[in-house]
Amino acid sequence: MEFSKLFIMIGIIFLLIGFFMHFIGKLPGDIIIKKGNTTFYFPIVTSIVVSITLSVIFYIFSKIR
Repeated sequence: MEFSKLFIMIGIIFLLIGFFMHFIGKLPGDIIIKKGNTTFYFPIVTSIVVSITLSVIFYIFSKIR
């Protein structure tokens, strides 16, 4: 696969992840701790969903090639 096609696919994947994160936002299970002026946000469930999604996408791309 050419580098240009690879970069286009990576860009599309990042766009899809950005779209997902912007419109879906926080999922149930993400850790949010607020104390005073400090907020700690750890998107554990969002990270798992993104990881599974990327794994499936890369698996499909590897089978197509």
